[in-house]
Amino acid sequence: VVEPVQSGGGSVPAGGLMTLSCSISEYAARDNCVAWFRRTSSGAHEGVGGIFTESGDTYTADSVQGRFSITQDGAKKTAYLHMNLLQPEDTAMYYCATSYCTLEDGVARASPTYWGQGTQVTVAS
Repeated sequence: VVEPVQSGGGSVPAGGLMTLSCSISEYAARDNCVAWFRRTSSGAHEGVGGIFTESGDTYTADSVQGRFSITQDGAKKTAYLHMNLLQPEDTAMYYCATSYCTLEDGVARASPTYWGQGTQVTVAS
C-alpha cells in the first residue's frame, strides 16, 4: 500500500485542539512535501498547508494561520497537523497527501500524488 495512513480526528469543542497524523510508506520520485487539505460538508475544498520534507519549511493557509502548524518526524515517515483554537468552521474531512509543492512569492501550490484515506474533524459550537 503506497497511500498514507491517517490517524486522529473525531469531535472536539470549539476552542479545543487536535493533532492528525499521516504515516507515509512511500513518496513518488517527484514528491518534495506532505500537504494537508480539507473538504467541508458543502463540498468546499481547501489546501490547509504543507511541509517540505527536506528543509522542514512549512506553509499554512491564511484561514488557519497562527492556529494550525505542521511538523514531521526525523525519519520523514510521519507528518502531523497540529490544530489549535478549533472553530466550527474548521469542521471538515481532512486529508494528507504526498505532493510536489512549490512556494513562490508567498503563494503555495501543491500537486498531490498519494492521498491518505481522510479523517473527519468535527468542532462543536
